[in-house]
Amino acid sequence: MRGYYTPDEIRAAEAPLLTSLPDGALMRRAAHGLAGVVVAELRARTGGVAGRAVLLLVGSGDNGGDALWAGTFLRKRGVGVTAVLLKPEKAHRAGLAAFRRAGGRTARAIEEVGTPDLVIDGIVGISGRGALRPDAATLVASMEAPIIAADLPSGVDPVTGAVEGPAVRAAVTVAFGALKPVHVLAAAQCGRVEVIPIGLTLGDAGITSLNATEVGGAWPVPGPHDDKYSQGVVGVVAGSEQYPGAGVLCTGAAVSATSGLVRYAGPGASEVLAHWPEVIATTDVAKAGRVQSWVVGPGMGTDDAARRALRAVLDTDVPVLVDADGLTLLAEDPGLVRSRSAPTLLTPHAGEFTRITGSDPGPDRVAAARSLAAEWGTYILLKGRATVIAAPGGQVFVNEAGGSWSATAGAGDVLAGIVGALLAAGTVPDRAAAMGARAHSLAANVAARGGRGDLAAGRGTAPISAGNLLAHLRESIRVLRAGVSPEEMAVHR
Repeated sequence: MRGYYTPDEIRAAEAPLLTSLPDGALMRRAAHGLAGVVVAELRARTGGVAGRAVLLLVGSGDNGGDALWAGTFLRKRGVGVTAVLLKPEKAHRAGLAAFRRAGGRTARAIEEVGTPDLVIDGIVGISGRGALRPDAATLVASMEAPIIAADLPSGVDPVTGAVEGPAVRAAVTVAFGALKPVHVLAAAQCGRVEVIPIGLTLGDAGITSLNATEVGGAWPVPGPHDDKYSQGVVGVVAGSEQYPGAGVLCTGAAVSATSGLVRYAGPGASEVLAHWPEVIATTDVAKAGRVQSWVVGPGMGTDDAARRALRAVLDTDVPVLVDADGLTLLAEDPGLVRSRSAPTLLTPHAGEFTRITGSDPGPDRVAAARSLAAEWGTYILLKGRATVIAAPGGQVFVNEAGGSWSATAGAGDVLAGIVGALLAAGTVPDRAAAMGARAHSLAANVAARGGRGDLAAGRGTAPISAGNLLAHLRESIRVLRAGVSPEEMAVHR
């Protein structure tokens, strides 16, 4: 499991080291690790190190100091290093002095920097907020070489990952001591993230993400004494005459996610059975039979019949996932879930979140999901490339999808079915949501590459549909259970 630590948590962990170590030692540790990553990148991109050119973008404060000390270490490896000091009067004194002693040069204008092989972003650090200032934005926009960010890409909020103006888009980000929320909430801005240990002692993180091995190891599979009932029975209320496909996709995902039993209740029973004959289907929730979880809402409409179905499901004593039209109905009567004793998981996208709360989630999506989870006493899965899953107690999982291939009509119906099946198998709601989101995003990436057989061939990607995603769900679960991460299979590239 990966933990993500806020700037305040990092500063608290650094405090005892700053007291016990010689002045500047902690910064030099971080800078030495940064220089090592730059050396590896130079070697990979240019075939060598000595004689290559690196440009430092140096702001005020410690992040500028990190860049200057890294430049000092690079000079000792024979790299030509030039630094642009955005605020010369506020440049880190010790770092700048060491840099100049090592033979590093400074430039006052972009015309003086030449053509670097790599750029180090040391403009702002974890204390920075807001977009790049105009002079820095102009400088960054002129860069053609790949950028390696020191700790985080400048201009990206370290806590929320929000980008509200000009910002660095890094090829690699070198995180000092620990991962920060920005590294998962704004992964597209960070590029590949490398963590450099600097001796921090940290407690449990409030924001975490599950790795592929954890998801695969926890995925429910039949045991020697299992039958179709003991593995979990999930009920699905989805689809309507207007949106029959939602029932097919949601039910199909539940069928594909686990080996238990799926019951369908709704007007699309004949359509569902035509695609998934293993499902036990009826038109009425009351006749569906016993289940261990319910999924309700995808494409079911918002008429009186849909309201009755939603109430019937929420009146049960089993976990319930509410999605899509079910969320629209809940916006009219939140008390339906606030009074439940059994767990409830709501799975809104940003628009649905606004509909049920009356306000946009805003740039701090973690805080928004936490607030709703605490207020309503429910679990929240806030969809996005970085899907945020919040428990009523405040713990948060984030799943970074590695791409946006699942941003297609019907993909949310598939996600609801996956997570509903995991709930029926007994997985606790926030972990079920995190596991389901991971399998869902991997299936989308596998589908975009044409299937598992094309992953290693590097044949590129193509747009997908929800049907493609569902068709690759079992393969994604197989990959997760094999303990092979999406990154190792280059699915996210």
